[in-house]
Amino acid sequence: MFEGQPKGLFALALANTGERFGYYTMIAVFALFLRANFGLTPAMAGTIYSSFLMFVYFFPLIGGIMADKFGFGRMVTTGIIIMFLGYLLLAVPLGGDKVALIVMLAALLLIGFGTGLFKGNLQVMVGNLYDDAKYASKRDAGFSIFYMAINIGALFAPTAAIKIKEYAETALGYSSNDAYHFSFAVACASLILSIAIYYAFRFTFRHTEGGKKQAVKGEQAVSAEPELTKEETKQRIIALCLVFAVVIFFWMAFHQNGLSLTYFADEFTANKSEGVESMAFNVWNLVAIIFIVYAGFSLFQSKTQRGKLISTAVIVAAAAFLYWSYTRLTGSVDVSAPIFQHFNPFYVVALTPVSMAIFASLASKGKEPSAPRKIAYGMLVAASAFALLAIFSYGLPMPEMVPDASGNMVGKHVADVTPKLLIFTYLILTFGELLLSPMGISFVSKVAPPKYKGMMMGGWFVATAIGNQLVLVGGVLWGKVPLWVCWSVFLGVCLVAALFMFAMMKRLERVA
Repeated sequence: MFEGQPKGLFALALANTGERFGYYTMIAVFALFLRANFGLTPAMAGTIYSSFLMFVYFFPLIGGIMADKFGFGRMVTTGIIIMFLGYLLLAVPLGGDKVALIVMLAALLLIGFGTGLFKGNLQVMVGNLYDDAKYASKRDAGFSIFYMAINIGALFAPTAAIKIKEYAETALGYSSNDAYHFSFAVACASLILSIAIYYAFRFTFRHTEGGKKQAVKGEQAVSAEPELTKEETKQRIIALCLVFAVVIFFWMAFHQNGLSLTYFADEFTANKSEGVESMAFNVWNLVAIIFIVYAGFSLFQSKTQRGKLISTAVIVAAAAFLYWSYTRLTGSVDVSAPIFQHFNPFYVVALTPVSMAIFASLASKGKEPSAPRKIAYGMLVAASAFALLAIFSYGLPMPEMVPDASGNMVGKHVADVTPKLLIFTYLILTFGELLLSPMGISFVSKVAPPKYKGMMMGGWFVATAIGNQLVLVGGVLWGKVPLWVCWSVFLGVCLVAALFMFAMMKRLERVA
């Protein structure tokens, strides 16, 4: 799986892992923080949450345009510095008045702009690694590995957010609302780790950074590619815009994980778990499963006896840990709403080698679907996840609001739906994500005209930004319509987007 990949891939992936860990630590509790700290309604909290996500994914367009002129590496470094300042502001507990709200909004703007300079340009650099002919065939697999690696950071983020908040409350004596800021402070530390990794291993990918010092190399790289006519350039840009239009609706639905799906976890899902099910809420048990999956692949793929023995030892050790963890189960464990967000990155990390093996097998038979077709399948899979939610939410009561100890209106826990529903929903959504997101990024890096790589990768993120702004639909619908109707809205948009994608398939596959 990792053989034949450029060394720079792993350095760039790890640099992004640190940044994503901090980002998702914040995101795991952000919607709940808005409601608890400022007493906002679900709709208003959803508006702020979705607007922030929109800016995070809109600014890569500006970052890409700037990088096409000044270099990708320079923008990545600048982005980390700006993000650090934003997270630092967010980490300061200022209470819940207007000043605190203004400071928070300023922090979100800095984080959004900094991420815009960092995120898209780092991924363009990953794509540039595969402009070398000897790595060209590894592009899709490389982006799958990159996507898996950054989700390792997201896997630990919800647990970190919850544990740090609990520590601030119990050990340090901070109020429930002020304790949220300690979760936000984690992002500052994670960015320091990211920039350290970036510069420590810069020698493995420096040739992808662009900028004045590499102008000659850049010109040579461009000239090595087939010269595109104006018509070919136009066709490629149109194809990319069609894909962008479709992914808007995927992210609109998928990023309900931090909003309406978190509300559902908080207000409708049982906050206790027992038996084997409870093991899923301990991140170290999930890590053990990941070790078993990867060691299992290594066992069958290893060409040496030593490699097979090491893989077997890892499997036995991980299985022994799981058994030990099972024997220590006593009674029930508390299930906090943000913890459900660790299932998506867990599934991404655990299932990436499975999906890569499936597509490698199909490729060997000449049957691997094109990237556009994978994206369309991803939309259908996402639709099925919301169909599942709609079916099992039918007949549940409407959400209710009640005042907390501070007089703020918060969601009332009104039902105890089994946690298995959300666990399985996140599994299905992750299948859709693995078909759509890494394949979409790979498609952009491959199809984008050489002179507009930064801008086109920015276009991918603008589509994501629009989808993230539409996430607010979940907050607006929450408490206004029955839950099954809320989920059916996202089911519908995913189905329509999939049908549109299939209708445009011939046009898209001509440039793929």
